Amino acid sequence: MKPPVPKKIKKKLINHGDERIDNYYWLRDDSRKSKEVLNYLKEENRYSDKWFKKNNITGNKIFLNYKKRIPNLEESYPTEIDGYKYFSSISVTSEHRKYFRIYRNKKKLLLDVNKLAKDKNYYSISGIQPSRNHKFIAYGEDLNGRREYSIVVKDINKNKIIEKNQCSSTGGVVWSTDSKGYFYLKKDPKTLITNSLFYHKLNSKKAADVLIYKEKDDQFNLSLSLSRTKKKLFLQISKTESNEFRYLDLTKDDLQLTLFLKRKKNHLYYIDDSPNNFYVMSNKNHQKNFALYVTNQENKDEKKWKIFTAHKKNELLENFQIFKNYIVLETRKNGLPQIVHVDKKNKKKTYIKFKDPSYAAFLASSSSKYESTSFKYGYSSLNTPLTIYSYNSLSGKKKKLWQEKFNNFNETGYETKRIIIKARDGEKIPISLIHKKGINLKSAPLLMYGYGSYGLIVEPSFKLSFLPLVDDGFIFAIAHIRGGQDMGRDWYDNGRMMNKLNTFFDFIDCTKGLLKKNYGNKEKVFAMGGSAGGLLMGAVINIEPNLYKGIVSAVPFVDVLTTMSDESIPLTTFEYKEWGNPAIKKEYFYIKNYSPYDNIDFKPYPAVLVTSSLFDSQVQYFEPAKYVPKLREHTTSKNPILLKMNLIGGHAGKSGRLSSLRETSEELAFLKALSTKDS
Repeated sequence: MKPPVPKKIKKKLINHGDERIDNYYWLRDDSRKSKEVLNYLKEENRYSDKWFKKNNITGNKIFLNYKKRIPNLEESYPTEIDGYKYFSSISVTSEHRKYFRIYRNKKKLLLDVNKLAKDKNYYSISGIQPSRNHKFIAYGEDLNGRREYSIVVKDINKNKIIEKNQCSSTGGVVWSTDSKGYFYLKKDPKTLITNSLFYHKLNSKKAADVLIYKEKDDQFNLSLSLSRTKKKLFLQISKTESNEFRYLDLTKDDLQLTLFLKRKKNHLYYIDDSPNNFYVMSNKNHQKNFALYVTNQENKDEKKWKIFTAHKKNELLENFQIFKNYIVLETRKNGLPQIVHVDKKNKKKTYIKFKDPSYAAFLASSSSKYESTSFKYGYSSLNTPLTIYSYNSLSGKKKKLWQEKFNNFNETGYETKRIIIKARDGEKIPISLIHKKGINLKSAPLLMYGYGSYGLIVEPSFKLSFLPLVDDGFIFAIAHIRGGQDMGRDWYDNGRMMNKLNTFFDFIDCTKGLLKKNYGNKEKVFAMGGSAGGLLMGAVINIEPNLYKGIVSAVPFVDVLTTMSDESIPLTTFEYKEWGNPAIKKEYFYIKNYSPYDNIDFKPYPAVLVTSSLFDSQVQYFEPAKYVPKLREHTTSKNPILLKMNLIGGHAGKSGRLSSLRETSEELAFLKALSTKDS
């Protein structure tokens, strides 16, 4: 059984006098309609299916493991607004959720996404938001996985969809105070960068929508939020290193934005309001981990800002919520999240204590009223399902409100640990891991997971997806490598741009460090990552092809140099401060030094399963489509290199829960099968 061999068409790519040859560049088809390209992708799928069948690999057992754990009916924790309780539920046999509300003990079905998705190959909704008067509900609708949402409005009382705004939006809205219209963000149709803010009046034509703001700099992206008092609409205009906020007074009829503070190089800030003040979380004056300031709404002059909580070198300020008599901070200290209650009068800080060595904790959505004496937070760990607590600011007591439930799960059957590994440059890298109690750690298969980009943190929260392998004796480990923001802002800065190699070396050093500590069998080491984590996978197997027996690389960003050199590819310019701008010679050659596609060589590569989606808007399908044949062409081993291309769906794969779990099951079955084979 031989894999597909696509034709080669030599494509010269020249920059800064440097010539690269890409034989598979022709696989890029922006229309996604080329018969030749589609036929090749189908060939790859058939080959992968045949390989799985020949090797008796199926994800059915793992999928059934998932289904046995899922309750017959799951209900989300309700969000209470003005006496209305909004929540969702999903049955074990359903692909999608149902959305409800309860008011005066009467339960009403708002949306049945299963019915909306019927007869559609792909269907996803986003940003469900009731109007201020609770008569309407708005949501984003995506029919192909490109995350270009139409906005749908439903009349709740009439149980009728009253309009669809096909506007290539982000999917979310902010309703006007009078509920007669909503504000939404629109993406550029070519770059998919969010660059425009509009107001839409209900029952009016799209052509009548009012353009409130359009960003001209394509390195900046827009986001939208409602202030704490719900009297202001916040528009954030941001890129990696700088941003600015503008706001709209929703109590007034005009649509004129007010600038809070003009964007400045290397300055990031975030704002919220109370009845009289603005609170500003800022990294000004090189305070990378942020300080919190307060200023009067009538005088926002930066010089008038007063410190509420000072900057700390060893503690990153990530978020805050404002209440009448106190403020709650979400911080990160020594890589672990902290929930901190701060009294407004005396600035006394109270840290909430958590039980596990490694965990996730976060402030729940601010549905609690400004005057409330209690607030809500979420907690989870690798062996603790998501739990919502309330904390009373007067008594200091916490109360468990809700917990995600699973069948056939007992947290006492597992051990979770936090281990520190020293990287080659001396930096200490934290690792969170879980394994079954009583297993022989030294002989157990080891699965490493990582991401390490955009300042995003892979939280050690409960992950149903990996439990089947853990139950089968795997050690599952998350490497909190540089490029994330796990250990503060410097942790991020030291893993991006001209420091990107640290990300890859950290991951390799974490793998080797765990093996030295007798966690895992060196002959059964695996790794997994998606998107920028797929780039990570590609980079580490180029550097250390013999370290891993098998790799799953999901929607991998592997052709970094070519993509970042082409401004026509979606989201490229917005990411210059993450990867670098190849128009700058120094940055071009640095990217070339690690770009997975450009650094494929004749090496004994491990078994590799690459997954992708044709309509992925974040990592274009042609990157993994090119990567796989080039990898096959150069590997000196006999290990399989497979491509599974989802011809329906986007960055997250298929839209339904069960369909998504089937895809994950197949990926894990691939690794499980490799763990049982002799080296």
